[in-house]
Amino acid sequence: MNHWMSIALMEAAEGMDRGEGGPFGAVIVKDGEVIARAHNEVLKTNDPTAHAEILAIRKASEALGTFDLSGCVLYASCYPCPMCMGAILWARIPTVCYGASMEDAAAGGFDDAHFYAMIRNPHTALDLRPAGTEKAKKLFERWLAKEDRRLY
Repeated sequence: MNHWMSIALMEAAEGMDRGEGGPFGAVIVKDGEVIARAHNEVLKTNDPTAHAEILAIRKASEALGTFDLSGCVLYASCYPCPMCMGAILWARIPTVCYGASMEDAAAGGFDDAHFYAMIRNPHTALDLRPAGTEKAKKLFERWLAKEDRRLY
């Protein structure tokens, strides 16, 4: 087994055994060095976004002083959920190595299939209503006019 994956699996087991969250761990590596490691802390923090991958991305971004993690590899104990996949894409992490599959997670009580279906057609799952549209659009005009804006 890959050394980095063994660290992700150890993170997952430690967090799960402490009752901090489900069996999920993540490690972010850059240039052969662990930049960040984390495990699921949803139960510990009552934060539904406290997934291992999200927490590892936050720690890595802080450690490296950048939101662009394009030079990193993420090792996750399980195939990332849609939220984590989005964060991985925003962080520009090009490579993700995962242990358990989506099917393994579903068998363990973590079935993300319905989230993937909702993403394809969010109006079936959410009551999405536009509000304050014109004023909200103006924020983008202000953004484009900023001389010091930094795209990400």
